[in-house]
Amino acid sequence: MTAERLRDRTKRQTRQLISDVATGLFTEKGFGNVTIAEIATAAGVARMTVTNHFPLKEDLVFDLAGELRAHLAKTVAAREPGTSALEALRREYTAKTGCGNDTLGGTDPAWAKMVCESPVLLARLRELHDQAEAELAARLAEESGDDGIVPKVVAAQLAAVNRLLFHHALRRSVAGDREPEILRSLAKTAEDAYAVLAPSIGDYGRTFATRQNSH
Repeated sequence: MTAERLRDRTKRQTRQLISDVATGLFTEKGFGNVTIAEIATAAGVARMTVTNHFPLKEDLVFDLAGELRAHLAKTVAAREPGTSALEALRREYTAKTGCGNDTLGGTDPAWAKMVCESPVLLARLRELHDQAEAELAARLAEESGDDGIVPKVVAAQLAAVNRLLFHHALRRSVAGDREPEILRSLAKTAEDAYAVLAPSIGDYGRTFATRQNSH
Protein backbone atom coordinates (compact mmCIF):
# COMPACT_ATOMS: atom_id res chain seq x y z
CA MET A 1 0.00 0.00 0.00
CA THR A 2 1.38 3.39 -0.99
CA ALA A 3 1.86 6.14 1.57
CA GLU A 4 -0.90 8.18 -0.08
CA ARG A 5 -3.39 5.33 0.08
CA LEU A 6 -2.45 4.71 3.70
CA ARG A 7 -3.05 8.38 4.53
CA ASP A 8 -6.41 8.27 2.78
CA ARG A 9 -7.44 5.16 4.69
CA THR A 10 -6.32 6.71 7.97
CA LYS A 11 -8.35 9.84 7.22
CA ARG A 12 -11.45 7.77 6.45
CA GLN A 13 -11.02 5.77 9.64
CA THR A 14 -10.53 8.91 11.73
CA ARG A 15 -13.56 10.54 10.15
CA GLN A 16 -15.70 7.49 10.84
CA LEU A 17 -14.46 7.29 14.43
CA ILE A 18 -15.32 10.94 15.07
CA SER A 19 -18.76 10.48 13.51
CA ASP A 20 -19.51 7.36 15.56
CA VAL A 21 -18.37 8.95 18.81
CA ALA A 22 -20.34 12.13 18.12
CA THR A 23 -23.50 10.20 17.26
CA GLY A 24 -23.22 8.25 20.51
CA LEU A 25 -22.84 11.41 22.56
CA PHE A 26 -25.64 13.21 20.73
CA THR A 27 -28.13 10.39 21.21
CA GLU A 28 -27.18 10.07 24.88
CA LYS A 29 -27.14 13.76 25.85
CA GLY A 30 -28.93 15.58 23.04
CA PHE A 31 -27.41 17.45 20.12
CA GLY A 32 -27.43 20.84 21.80
CA ASN A 33 -25.80 19.55 24.99
CA VAL A 34 -22.58 18.26 23.44
CA THR A 35 -19.63 20.45 22.46
CA ILE A 36 -17.00 19.90 19.79
CA ALA A 37 -14.39 19.80 22.56
CA GLU A 38 -16.23 16.92 24.26
CA ILE A 39 -16.37 15.00 21.01
CA ALA A 40 -12.67 15.53 20.39
CA THR A 41 -11.79 14.32 23.88
CA ALA A 42 -14.00 11.25 23.62
CA ALA A 43 -12.56 10.39 20.19
CA GLY A 44 -8.99 10.97 21.32
CA VAL A 45 -8.25 13.60 18.68
CA ALA A 46 -7.58 17.33 18.60
CA ARG A 47 -10.50 19.74 18.36
CA MET A 48 -9.11 20.98 15.04
CA THR A 49 -9.17 17.44 13.69
CA VAL A 50 -12.91 17.31 14.32
CA THR A 51 -13.55 20.65 12.60
CA ASN A 52 -11.28 19.75 9.68
CA HIS A 53 -13.42 16.71 8.95
CA PHE A 54 -16.73 18.34 9.92
CA PRO A 55 -16.73 22.14 9.56
CA LEU A 56 -20.37 22.21 10.71
CA LYS A 57 -21.41 20.55 13.95
CA GLU A 58 -24.64 19.45 12.28
CA ASP A 59 -22.69 17.39 9.74
CA LEU A 60 -21.44 15.20 12.55
CA VAL A 61 -25.03 13.95 12.52
CA PHE A 62 -25.35 14.02 8.73
CA ASP A 63 -21.96 12.51 8.00
CA LEU A 64 -23.19 11.63 4.51
CA ALA A 65 -23.96 15.28 3.75
CA GLY A 66 -21.95 15.19 0.53
CA GLU A 67 -23.85 12.17 -0.73
CA LEU A 68 -27.20 13.68 0.28
CA ARG A 69 -26.38 16.79 -1.74
CA ALA A 70 -25.07 15.04 -4.83
CA HIS A 71 -26.97 11.77 -5.24
CA LEU A 72 -29.93 13.08 -7.25
CA ALA A 73 -27.76 14.77 -9.86
CA LYS A 74 -25.31 11.85 -9.95
CA THR A 75 -28.09 9.32 -10.44
CA VAL A 76 -29.56 11.30 -13.31
CA ALA A 77 -26.14 11.86 -14.88
CA ALA A 78 -25.38 8.13 -14.80
CA ARG A 79 -28.64 6.94 -16.33
CA GLU A 80 -28.75 4.77 -19.43
CA PRO A 81 -29.67 6.19 -22.88
CA GLY A 82 -33.40 6.60 -23.33
CA THR A 83 -34.07 6.71 -19.58
CA SER A 84 -35.97 9.66 -18.17
CA ALA A 85 -34.82 11.52 -15.08
CA LEU A 86 -37.84 10.30 -13.10
CA GLU A 87 -37.28 6.69 -14.09
CA ALA A 88 -33.61 6.84 -13.14
CA LEU A 89 -34.41 8.18 -9.69
CA ARG A 90 -37.29 5.75 -9.19
CA ARG A 91 -35.11 2.75 -10.03
CA GLU A 92 -32.30 3.96 -7.80
CA TYR A 93 -34.66 4.52 -4.88
CA THR A 94 -36.26 1.10 -5.32
CA ALA A 95 -32.81 -0.50 -5.28
CA LYS A 96 -31.94 1.30 -2.05
CA THR A 97 -35.11 0.14 -0.31
CA GLY A 98 -34.23 -3.40 -1.31
CA CYS A 99 -31.01 -3.39 0.65
CA GLY A 100 -31.21 -0.42 3.03
CA ASN A 101 -29.21 2.78 2.73
CA ASP A 102 -28.34 5.60 5.12
CA THR A 103 -29.48 8.24 2.61
CA LEU A 104 -33.07 6.97 2.88
CA GLY A 105 -33.64 8.72 6.19
CA GLY A 106 -32.29 6.41 8.84
CA THR A 107 -33.85 3.48 10.61
CA ASP A 108 -32.29 4.08 14.03
CA PRO A 109 -35.07 5.37 16.33
CA ALA A 110 -32.68 7.26 18.62
CA TRP A 111 -31.02 9.03 15.67
CA ALA A 112 -34.35 9.84 14.04
CA LYS A 113 -35.77 11.20 17.31
CA MET A 114 -32.70 13.39 17.80
CA VAL A 115 -33.08 14.89 14.33
CA CYS A 116 -36.82 15.44 14.61
CA GLU A 117 -36.50 17.16 17.98
CA SER A 118 -33.74 19.58 16.94
CA PRO A 119 -34.69 22.72 14.96
CA VAL A 120 -31.00 23.16 14.11
CA LEU A 121 -30.72 19.68 12.60
CA LEU A 122 -34.00 20.01 10.74
CA ALA A 123 -32.80 23.31 9.29
CA ARG A 124 -29.55 21.69 8.15
CA LEU A 125 -31.47 18.79 6.64
CA ARG A 126 -33.67 21.25 4.75
CA GLU A 127 -30.54 23.02 3.49
CA LEU A 128 -29.05 19.73 2.26
CA HIS A 129 -32.23 18.88 0.39
CA ASP A 130 -32.32 22.37 -1.14
CA GLN A 131 -28.74 21.90 -2.31
CA ALA A 132 -29.61 18.51 -3.80
CA GLU A 133 -32.47 20.14 -5.71
CA ALA A 134 -30.17 22.89 -7.00
CA GLU A 135 -27.57 20.39 -8.20
CA LEU A 136 -30.24 18.36 -9.97
CA ALA A 137 -31.65 21.49 -11.63
CA ALA A 138 -28.18 22.45 -12.82
CA ARG A 139 -27.67 18.98 -14.27
CA LEU A 140 -30.99 19.02 -16.12
CA ALA A 141 -30.33 22.54 -17.43
CA GLU A 142 -26.92 21.48 -18.71
CA GLU A 143 -28.31 18.41 -20.46
CA SER A 144 -31.26 20.18 -22.04
CA GLY A 145 -29.53 23.43 -22.87
CA ASP A 146 -32.49 25.17 -21.26
CA ASP A 147 -31.58 27.99 -18.89
CA GLY A 148 -35.22 28.79 -18.19
CA ILE A 149 -37.58 27.63 -15.48
CA VAL A 150 -38.53 24.17 -16.77
CA PRO A 151 -35.46 22.24 -15.53
CA LYS A 152 -35.91 23.93 -12.14
CA VAL A 153 -39.58 22.95 -12.00
CA VAL A 154 -38.77 19.32 -12.84
CA ALA A 155 -35.95 19.25 -10.30
CA ALA A 156 -38.20 20.76 -7.63
CA GLN A 157 -40.80 18.03 -8.13
CA LEU A 158 -38.29 15.17 -8.12
CA ALA A 159 -36.39 16.58 -5.15
CA ALA A 160 -39.66 17.04 -3.25
CA VAL A 161 -40.35 13.31 -3.53
CA ASN A 162 -36.91 12.54 -2.15
CA ARG A 163 -37.33 15.01 0.72
CA LEU A 164 -40.80 13.77 1.67
CA LEU A 165 -39.66 10.14 1.62
CA PHE A 166 -36.72 11.00 3.90
CA HIS A 167 -39.07 12.57 6.44
CA HIS A 168 -41.45 9.62 6.07
CA ALA A 169 -38.59 7.34 7.10
CA LEU A 170 -37.79 9.54 10.09
CA ARG A 171 -41.40 9.52 11.30
CA ARG A 172 -41.77 5.78 10.92
CA SER A 173 -38.52 5.23 12.78
CA VAL A 174 -39.56 7.53 15.65
CA ALA A 175 -42.87 5.65 15.81
CA GLY A 176 -40.94 2.48 16.54
CA ASP A 177 -41.32 0.63 13.25
CA ARG A 178 -38.65 -1.94 12.50
CA GLU A 179 -36.27 -1.50 9.58
CA PRO A 180 -37.91 -4.09 7.26
CA GLU A 181 -41.30 -2.42 7.82
CA ILE A 182 -39.87 1.02 7.10
CA LEU A 183 -38.17 -0.15 3.91
CA ARG A 184 -41.37 -1.79 2.64
CA SER A 185 -43.33 1.36 3.43
CA LEU A 186 -40.77 3.54 1.65
CA ALA A 187 -40.84 1.34 -1.45
CA LYS A 188 -44.65 1.52 -1.67
CA THR A 189 -44.80 5.24 -0.89
CA ALA A 190 -42.11 5.99 -3.48
CA GLU A 191 -44.02 4.12 -6.17
CA ASP A 192 -47.15 6.11 -5.34
CA ALA A 193 -45.28 9.42 -5.36
CA TYR A 194 -43.50 8.84 -8.65
CA ALA A 195 -46.76 7.62 -10.21
CA VAL A 196 -48.35 10.99 -9.40
CA LEU A 197 -45.55 12.81 -11.24
CA ALA A 198 -45.30 10.42 -14.19
CA PRO A 199 -48.11 11.92 -16.35
CA SER A 200 -46.46 15.35 -16.35
CA ILE A 201 -42.69 14.74 -16.18
CA GLY A 202 -42.33 11.00 -16.63
CA ASP A 203 -40.63 11.40 -20.02
CA TYR A 204 -38.56 14.46 -19.18
CA GLY A 205 -34.89 13.92 -19.97
CA ARG A 206 -35.37 10.76 -22.01
CA THR A 207 -34.05 12.35 -25.19
CA PHE A 208 -31.37 14.23 -23.25
CA ALA A 209 -30.01 10.94 -21.93
CA THR A 210 -29.83 9.53 -25.44
CA ARG A 211 -28.06 12.65 -26.70
CA GLN A 212 -25.66 12.82 -23.74
CA ASN A 213 -24.59 9.20 -24.14
CA SER A 214 -24.23 9.37 -27.91
CA HIS A 215 -21.30 11.78 -27.78
